[in-house]
Amino acid sequence: MAMGMWASLDPLWEIPTEKRIFGAVLLFSWTVYLWETFLAQRQRRIYKTTTHVPLELGQIMDSETFEKSRLYQLDKSTFSFWSGLYSEIEGTLILLFGGIPYLWRLSGRFCSSAGFGPEYEITQSLVFLLMATLFSALTGLPWSLYNTFVIEEKHGFNQQTLGFFIKDAIKKFIVTQCILLPVSSLLLYIIKIGGDYFFIYAWLFTLVVSLVLVTIYADYIAPLFDKFTPLPEGKLKEEIEVMAKSIDFPLTKVYVVEGSKRSSHSNAYFYGFFKNKRIVLFDTLLEEYSVLNKDIQEESGMEPRNDGEGDSEEVKAKVKNKKQGCKNEEVLAVLGHELGHWKLGHTVKNIIISQMNSFLCFFLFAVLIGRKELFAAFGFFDSQPTLIGLLIIFQFIFSPYNEVLSFCLTVLSRRFEFQADAFAKKLGKAKDLYSALIKLNKDNLGFPVSDWLFSMWHYSHPPLLERLQALKNSKQD
Repeated sequence: MAMGMWASLDPLWEIPTEKRIFGAVLLFSWTVYLWETFLAQRQRRIYKTTTHVPLELGQIMDSETFEKSRLYQLDKSTFSFWSGLYSEIEGTLILLFGGIPYLWRLSGRFCSSAGFGPEYEITQSLVFLLMATLFSALTGLPWSLYNTFVIEEKHGFNQQTLGFFIKDAIKKFIVTQCILLPVSSLLLYIIKIGGDYFFIYAWLFTLVVSLVLVTIYADYIAPLFDKFTPLPEGKLKEEIEVMAKSIDFPLTKVYVVEGSKRSSHSNAYFYGFFKNKRIVLFDTLLEEYSVLNKDIQEESGMEPRNDGEGDSEEVKAKVKNKKQGCKNEEVLAVLGHELGHWKLGHTVKNIIISQMNSFLCFFLFAVLIGRKELFAAFGFFDSQPTLIGLLIIFQFIFSPYNEVLSFCLTVLSRRFEFQADAFAKKLGKAKDLYSALIKLNKDNLGFPVSDWLFSMWHYSHPPLLERLQALKNSKQD
């Protein structure tokens, strides 16, 4: 019987290596897709069945907001299902019908017509990249339009006009090419001339590029898309500076970014290296800057008083249900959390992990790049272009490793978030962070109930209830 079992496996091993590689890549891709779909359906079931505010949420979420967030997340999950299915089918068809070698040959014909022969591999690689990213942008455009102007619009988040959206998309594509093409050409050149230790030089190059991009992004790239203005002098700025000084954070500037032009979602972050740190606050995070709040005041026909006396019932109702932003104390608590990431070394740890992973990937790439069967598996029988090797190995061959790494980083991220919350608590911000998290969850229509398996696999931030419970344990009265 054992002999019969081994004999039945013989035909499998007689299949050429390149076909086994191709089959394994497709099988793993669909396995991951089906696993993700299974998780998404578990979470979707939560959205469908949890129609009333659970008892433990009664004090922090009203039924109207709960229902809005439930319907928003249901719409997002439906969109995610169909866009994910399309993406998986598109990727499968591209592989089955030889889309990658076809695009490579097409880029070669473009180069030939311009007088560049096969010896100009880097030039052909850049044309290939340009066409591939253009194809990706065009096929993704309908999905992006639907997400922005149907789902986000329906639930009150979209602030863009169609003209703004199109201009923004074109600008993003151009800026991306201005970075991608020069960096890719230099990387390919380094790999070509680097000899046996090219993977070290390639890794060092990508390290330098990533550090430069992080340094210049907020000063030179982000302002191409959004307006950044210094936070005006006042109590909030003074308190931010005092808090930064108390933990030795080398703050140089505080900006407010006009994120409300594209979305009413809110955020805050810091950037910069060494002694040159900046903090960026989205205008949607700040109650006094929120465009939505100003619109409410304009619609009511008057500026609501701080004490509420003398206001009409309509004005009081609108102010009470004011959706957006946090008070100054809550903004400081959110920043206390963000600065906790810096003080606890989370930013540096993430950079180290990223670079260790990058070095390992380039080392394994150096080991595998000479394997002709990898190229043959994807339709490259007569040539082994370096760019195609990078694409095949990094995107397809490393995909099992990438999935495991992604899960591990998600677990680590949740740990970091709890630690940053604990840091804000030590600064005396527990009560304000508690209320800020509730407000931000409401502003962004986050659904506070989650399937444990979906949450474990996907959530880089702990669920709201877990964060609130950790803060509540020693929250100030």
